Amino acid sequence: MNHAVDLVLRAVMAPVLAVQAVRVRRHALILPEAGGPRSGVVGVGQDLRLLIVGDSSAAGVGVAVQDLALAGHVSRTLAASFRVDWLLQAQTGATTAVTFKRLQALPAQKFDVVIVALGVNDVTGMVPLELWLTRQRRLVRLLQDRFGARLICLSGLPPMGHFPLLPQPLRWVLGRQAARFDRHLRQSAAGDPALAYVPLDFAMSPDQIATDGYHPGPEIYGEWARVLRQAIIARLG
Repeated sequence: MNHAVDLVLRAVMAPVLAVQAVRVRRHALILPEAGGPRSGVVGVGQDLRLLIVGDSSAAGVGVAVQDLALAGHVSRTLAASFRVDWLLQAQTGATTAVTFKRLQALPAQKFDVVIVALGVNDVTGMVPLELWLTRQRRLVRLLQDRFGARLICLSGLPPMGHFPLLPQPLRWVLGRQAARFDRHLRQSAAGDPALAYVPLDFAMSPDQIATDGYHPGPEIYGEWARVLRQAIIARLG
């Protein structure tokens, strides 16, 4: 099904989608961000400065502590090869535009690797694809110019079409748009040695999703960290 057909179907279903979106926001279980430190040093070996930026998934919503979240998992997996000095800058509800402004306010500092986990809130906020891609490019330039990033890992969008929280047809519509964003994100990174697109194409069963039916549970965070480590090791050795 092409994008033009998608647009027609979304227009036809707009009243239903609007009602469903309101109901989801009203009745969704609101989970807190993971507790615990948002920076640290772990491992031995070559120094690796790591910055993790993003939305609620990067902030660890769905687990109790950062040790069980993305930051904890990815810093530990990298610690087998590096002395990892890591910093987490993530916030529930963050879009690409919001993250850009937050990073502009940070003091300039150097990072070897930056992990970017953004896009879901841009999808749910109905940000047009071309505008989102423009904002992604601005974010990449900021990370390179202000923070000296040698490698930026662009984490793919999750399969929103499988999120238990979302009713149909809202789940179908958001799933289609997330897949479209993800496809263009992959294309934007192709051929650039400073960018690594990291797809979330591993299996995610419903029982691995957090109790809100929307965010990752600890097993998904662990697998996500594993594929990110593979991408980083492949580029940096």
